[in-house]
Amino acid sequence: MRFGLYLPQGKMAEPRRAVIRTAQEAERVGYDSLWVMERTLFPLEPADGMYGVPGLPWAEGYQYIAEPLTVLTLAAAVTERVRLGTGILVAGLHAAHELARAFATLDQLTGGRAVLGLGAGWSSDEFRAAGADISRRGRLLDETIDACRALWGPNPVSYRDSRMVVDNVLVSPKPVGEIPVLVGGGHSDAALSRIARKADGWIPSGMGPAAVAATWKRIKDLAADHGRDPAELGLHVQVQPVVTDTALGEDRMPGRGSMAQVVEDLAALAEAGASEIVIALIDARSADDGIEKATAVLAAADEAGLHG
Repeated sequence: MRFGLYLPQGKMAEPRRAVIRTAQEAERVGYDSLWVMERTLFPLEPADGMYGVPGLPWAEGYQYIAEPLTVLTLAAAVTERVRLGTGILVAGLHAAHELARAFATLDQLTGGRAVLGLGAGWSSDEFRAAGADISRRGRLLDETIDACRALWGPNPVSYRDSRMVVDNVLVSPKPVGEIPVLVGGGHSDAALSRIARKADGWIPSGMGPAAVAATWKRIKDLAADHGRDPAELGLHVQVQPVVTDTALGEDRMPGRGSMAQVVEDLAALAEAGASEIVIALIDARSADDGIEKATAVLAAADEAGLHG
């Protein structure tokens, strides 16, 4: 099982140093990938609760999120091996043509290390700011996936959808190979069907091992129903470990507790079929603190035989 790490994008005294140091140290200690997330604004009176849950306040850290592709590009420039992924971009906030070219360029410049993670989104404030209609978010996600794959394919390209028309055109650059497209979400039948039909993998967050295992089985069954080989899909699970000095009780949240308990959760995700764990350190006080915590988690996973 591989391990990835989210880069710092939040409130930092020295953001350039934080990104460069985290990227380089993560690669040095053995992480396999680096990731970024997306929030485009922080409404003081949000129209939607966080994750679309009515009344749920937005995480304070969301007000500081740096633009993800810029952060990922800086990390690309100071690393050689790690894959570089988005976990996730909100598809409906981006013009598919520009997104496809940006990722093809990133893939070319890094020797084939780009991974595109997409989601439908949940904030109507973000959609209004982008001039997009949140009621069409599922369709926009479908079209973004289809458009990127068409634009990355052989020239000449002809493709059309509700937002874009290209007719017998040359599009460059092209990726080094096939850029994996991962899809987040998975809390509705439509989302599960989309992952099974279109994605190269699933990138869930906020779910415990049992829920991940059950949902992953459904996705693989649906993929087989659509004539796809479920073994070709990857499960990339976001985990937010918070390591405590002492063990917590049975009612603890997944990923929280002593290091032994965190490793137990990672092992359960491996048993569920995870091909990669993506670590998000929500309690890191600084870049150096985040590196120390990330190194400790990876070392514990190594010792347990989970990494590799």
